[in-house]
Amino acid sequence: MYFLLRHLAFTDLGYSTTVGPKMLVNFVVDQNTISYGFCAIQMAFFLVFIVSEIFILSAMSYDRYVAICNPLLYPVIMSQRICQLLVAIPYLYSTVIALLITIKIFNLSFCGYNVVRHFYCDSLLMLSLLCSNTHEIEMIILILAGFDLISSLLIVLVSYFLILVSILRMNSAGGRH
Repeated sequence: MYFLLRHLAFTDLGYSTTVGPKMLVNFVVDQNTISYGFCAIQMAFFLVFIVSEIFILSAMSYDRYVAICNPLLYPVIMSQRICQLLVAIPYLYSTVIALLITIKIFNLSFCGYNVVRHFYCDSLLMLSLLCSNTHEIEMIILILAGFDLISSLLIVLVSYFLILVSILRMNSAGGRH
């Protein structure tokens, strides 16, 4: 559990430090611009951390399910190797997703100059600056976002539903007498 909490904290720190420093610089300097290259880097890292966090939260719900429903088998089921796998998969998946979206967006042609007047480079903001046909990347973002949200939500809901079922099956001390 603490292993997963460390990585959850890391993802929180990651996406806040991806956006925060540039935002603070913009407040101090009063120049709300971000360069083309830094925008691509910021968008890629933000996507890595935010998608990783969603699936690490899902892994944590599974961890809680195992701890509550199978407490005696918890050390066996949630071994260090399994925990590492439950963290590595979200990081790898989110890196692939972030690179796919960032490369797709920044390989298209932009209208005008490449300066975004914003402290944070959001993929939807970047789509509005493109001169090219954005239908393909919009569909990729929609499908991936839908998959990420629905699959992580299902993992959490199923884990907590199974926890609830397990708790309701337990005999209470008052019920035995």
